[in-house]
Amino acid sequence: MSQPEAADPIAATPIKPAPRTVSESQSEMTELILPNDTNTLGNLLGGRLMHFIDLVGAMAAYRHSRTHVVTAAMDHIDFIQPVHVGDLLILKSSVNRAFSKSVEVGVKVFAENTQAGQYRHVASAYLVFVAVDPQGNPVPVPQLLPETEDEHRRYEGAQRRRENREAESERRKRAKLVPASSGSVRPGKG
Repeated sequence: MSQPEAADPIAATPIKPAPRTVSESQSEMTELILPNDTNTLGNLLGGRLMHFIDLVGAMAAYRHSRTHVVTAAMDHIDFIQPVHVGDLLILKSSVNRAFSKSVEVGVKVFAENTQAGQYRHVASAYLVFVAVDPQGNPVPVPQLLPETEDEHRRYEGAQRRRENREAESERRKRAKLVPASSGSVRPGKG
């Protein structure tokens, strides 16, 4: 009868991914805004814009982590100007910071009116993606190596936003623990 083989401790140790630069994962996509993408005023629907932002953000996160990613949060979004039927929508994404198993991605959105020759900044957003294996378990992501002054500024800003997200999450948890009867309106006296 043969002896069972001992587990290889080196094979069981997860490999730490090599650090990557921002430029290695930057992504861009362009969409032509058609009537089906707009409201009755001919402006791009906010939900459709959020969908595009999620897609281009995921592209940068996927390139950085080189594994599956899932959207954990759309931390902040600014709708600055409307986007109209016929505009080209240009979305640009960059990883701002890598944490242990997640990344923050910044997305800037521009609209180009090719007939008028106008190029406008129309939206910005921050998203958080978690890297996962095929079974959906979180996995480590590579460190991010910021190189430029702007990349260092976004790197530091991502840490502040993470701290704010964590504080808000803690505030929500505490709010859920407050008994329903401790509000200002008595039950049944709405």
